[in-house]
Amino acid sequence: MARIVLENVTKVFGGDVIAVDDVSLEIGDGEFMVLVGPSGCGKSTILRIVAGLEDVTAGEVHIGDTQVTDLPPKERDIAMVFQNYALYPHMTVEQNIGFGLRLSRRPKDEIRRRVHDAANTLGLERLLERKPAELSGGQRQRVAMGRAMVREPQAFLMDEPLSNLDAKLRVQMRAELARLHERLGTTTLYVTHDQVEAMTLGHRVAVLRDGMLQQIDTPQNLYSRPANLFVAAFIGSPPMNLVEATVSDGRVAFGEHEIALPSELPDAAGRTVILGIRPADFEDADVWHDARRPTIEVTAEVTEELGSEMNVIFPVQAPPVLTEDTLAAATDVEDDAVQLMAEIHERARFCARVDARSKIRPGATARLSVDPGRFHYFDPATGQALERARAMSASV
Repeated sequence: MARIVLENVTKVFGGDVIAVDDVSLEIGDGEFMVLVGPSGCGKSTILRIVAGLEDVTAGEVHIGDTQVTDLPPKERDIAMVFQNYALYPHMTVEQNIGFGLRLSRRPKDEIRRRVHDAANTLGLERLLERKPAELSGGQRQRVAMGRAMVREPQAFLMDEPLSNLDAKLRVQMRAELARLHERLGTTTLYVTHDQVEAMTLGHRVAVLRDGMLQQIDTPQNLYSRPANLFVAAFIGSPPMNLVEATVSDGRVAFGEHEIALPSELPDAAGRTVILGIRPADFEDADVWHDARRPTIEVTAEVTEELGSEMNVIFPVQAPPVLTEDTLAAATDVEDDAVQLMAEIHERARFCARVDARSKIRPGATARLSVDPGRFHYFDPATGQALERARAMSASV
């Protein structure tokens, strides 16, 4: 095992396309670090730089005590797991797992031992004689994991390894990956565009946008203390509700609603801010009554029954927050599309995630309680979180 350190790493393609922009990142010995962000944000390029598959334009890469910036991949003592499994179709599972060891001319007894140890760990011992075409997607991915494991590398690098699996199998494989890391304790750098994978697997998560790090933190802190509008809009499902609001006299007003705040907000008082409210911080006041929480009356447009909970979609009489930050968190759009979306969407639409026992139905008036102690506030000009508001929110 070993830590991985990137120091001021920049990667430029074609002289003017900056894929990675001055990234500094330290992954601790035995840590499971996840890189997450929308398509084209640079996360896979960073992984390939660590692997030695891409040269850096500037900066240094360290693995363990060795500066590996200019070393070829085979001298970095890492193992990669790819999205497409990269298995040899004419080889059996046993041959695929042991292929790298045979290339390095390890003794046959050692190869056999390592392959069978990996197969037992991954539940593949009964499949060793099968070929990839006879395996399910999850089994193929476990074979790819086994091929990486037997090398006993200093670090695993994983590039969206679960993206080709169906939803149910992804959940199962996430659990297997977490269990495997708990057992092996190998330093792991994992790339995904799926924030659920990022939040469930990562000890820490690094959020990227346009080749730049936005925030590195634990999954819970990313959710409860986003550093800026991009992270706030990107992390969370359903995403954070965002709307322009004013704060004055101990109250926050947005659209047709006005809510008393539990304490003063020096950084936000007397000014216009962007207010963020997580869907889970609402509740149906007719199901969960808490006299300490303020309530707002809304008209439900759509309800989504999810079994254990319900999403209530309702309009707010204020325009949606359509900035480069929020749009980048949702999709890749050009500047002219920002104006087009602003013209189409005249009112913000909020999502409240409430108890499944709620009787709220489309078209009905509903009373929602909300926790103002968990509100988030952002500077409209910079998109940065207001620090004192973030600190208060985290302490509640």
